[in-house]
Amino acid sequence: MSDLSTQKRKLRQEMLSLRQTLPLEPLNISLFLDTPELMQARSIAAYWPMKGELDIRPLFLALEAQGKDCALPVVIEKDAPLVFRRWKAGEELVEGKYGTQHPKDGGLMVPDLLLVPLLAFDTDGGRLGFGGGYYDRTLCQMTAVRVGMAFDEQQVDRVPMDGYDQKMDWIVTPTRVIRCQ
Repeated sequence: MSDLSTQKRKLRQEMLSLRQTLPLEPLNISLFLDTPELMQARSIAAYWPMKGELDIRPLFLALEAQGKDCALPVVIEKDAPLVFRRWKAGEELVEGKYGTQHPKDGGLMVPDLLLVPLLAFDTDGGRLGFGGGYYDRTLCQMTAVRVGMAFDEQQVDRVPMDGYDQKMDWIVTPTRVIRCQ
């Protein structure tokens, strides 16, 4: 195992343990709702929180109420990019691979803006995920604005990254919006 892989694995374990101890602090959605990029986006893909991830459902519902087309990610197969299925509040969700929740039905969509769950982040836009590479494979094919979602405590000085790892344009935490690039 390479030094970089070891660093990532260690940081993942550390952040998963940390996240289990964090209080479920609500996201201050007003920090983010008035940003020009969000107001201009017509289609937004998010995630349904799991395993202690920042709960963005109130934000997602507020975006839908503003008339945005909303979608959730779906893992189609191992080592493939994610796809995004349209979803509206109240529509049925089913369990997907790795314990995710996604729409049972719903047309596919390519989002203008993508909300991405993070295990760790740095202020340069570095992100650490679960390690499956799904978001990295997806993001390298998209022009969407990339917004990482995490708790403030998940910030580190530097996320170990290689050329395959995709950076975020912004990071949003319960208390702040960080423009990275």
